[in-house]
Amino acid sequence: MSERRVALITLGCARNEVDSDELAARLEHGGWTLVDEAEGADAVLVNTCGFVEAAKQESVDTLLAAADDGADAPKVVAVGCLAERYGDQLAEAMPEAAVLGFDHYPDIAGTLQEVVDGRAPAPHAPRDRRKLLPISPVDRQQAGAVMPGHGAATEVTVRRPGSLGGTQTLRRRLGSGPSAPVKIASGCDRRCAFCAIPSFRGAFVSRPVDEMVQEAAWLAGAGVRELVLVSENSTSYGKDLGDVRLLEQLLGQLSAVSGIDRIRVSYLQPAEMRPTLVDVMTATSGVAPYFDLSFQHASGPVLRRMRRFGDGEQFLDLLGQIRARAPLAGVRTNVIVGFPGETEADVAALEEFLGAARLDAVGVFGYSDEDGTEAAGHDGKLPQQVVDERVERVTQLVDELVAQRAEERIGEQVDVLVESVAVGIAEGCAAHQGPEVDGATSVRVPATVRVGDLVTASVVASDGVDLTADANADRDGSSVRSR
Repeated sequence: MSERRVALITLGCARNEVDSDELAARLEHGGWTLVDEAEGADAVLVNTCGFVEAAKQESVDTLLAAADDGADAPKVVAVGCLAERYGDQLAEAMPEAAVLGFDHYPDIAGTLQEVVDGRAPAPHAPRDRRKLLPISPVDRQQAGAVMPGHGAATEVTVRRPGSLGGTQTLRRRLGSGPSAPVKIASGCDRRCAFCAIPSFRGAFVSRPVDEMVQEAAWLAGAGVRELVLVSENSTSYGKDLGDVRLLEQLLGQLSAVSGIDRIRVSYLQPAEMRPTLVDVMTATSGVAPYFDLSFQHASGPVLRRMRRFGDGEQFLDLLGQIRARAPLAGVRTNVIVGFPGETEADVAALEEFLGAARLDAVGVFGYSDEDGTEAAGHDGKLPQQVVDERVERVTQLVDELVAQRAEERIGEQVDVLVESVAVGIAEGCAAHQGPEVDGATSVRVPATVRVGDLVTASVVASDGVDLTADANADRDGSSVRSR
């Protein structure tokens, strides 16, 4: 059989990146060669995002662009959240592409060959994936539902030029650089009124600790120094494994993996934060005191309508507990404005909270209806013009506040994980900066510094959320820690 070539395009969040890494490993194990460009490939696999309208449109545009290459174009295949969420509807709207759901992932190599041979399987009818798993979390581990990104660590042997050889994690790393996401769980049991993710990602299921420790060791061997733990709700980790505090143990075990110097946790639910987790995240060597807290708003009435908990006062109390243990901790969040029924008083409560919270990064999103969500049926919808005006207003405030917070960090000592180097300037992320989402730190460094080094530096200036720092001039060279 002649060589089969596939290009893999990934859209969306870091969780999708992990899923694509698993797909790549399965494809290679099945005889496919991964290529960077669609030209000359037999197929283009687009791992889509289906979270919000803008992400859906980007996915559709990417699929259309991949299919618009003439008679000799490669076969175009949609996978990922948009394909799972809309299935046969997407296939009917886009006959140019084959549409595969999560259940196709275990045999993606064989299924892709069927597509190339003109025998594409019928697209699935969308369904609520929560119904594939037992209601009780502790009964889910053996249910057998497909969980993208949960490939067993010893399931296959992947061999490729430059690979580590032997039996390795079911993952073919498509990204580069010293940081890599690790999926600790899939799905969500929360019922936020604005979110459709649980319906197409399913109920919450944790990955076993030993599987992730092995994956961390494999990533360290591939040059990774920082792990970014991702899921739909990291604070729920372990509840289906019989221990609601298992995340604390996982962090301790991952921090002990040789070669891993920093671990950060993403997607924390404020309502599920607990003192023991705050203690571990602020006191464990190698764990970044970095809190990605999903506040979404600060008005109690709005949060109740969102089916969430807390308010600005409770959130400030949580931030106070964190900073009492780690004064320099990094905190980021996302907020939604324009939710049905939101009043000017609610927006003012949000602005008051943001002004007091001293956050390092804030994503501001305008509310829009999502198919199948409770909020789509709410009354009190605001005119789009009002939503847009509030987004602009809160965004302007946030831009000022995060710039002030960055300026407060002048004089601090930071450890910067170098992601790029050019003409004596290294750029990377300090512990309070999540890769690709929270700004960066530029450091004047010696010519010997390389990508993947950890540089201890002093912050000397800020520009928006970005920082400038000077490497500490230690005579023994201890300001730079190389692999």
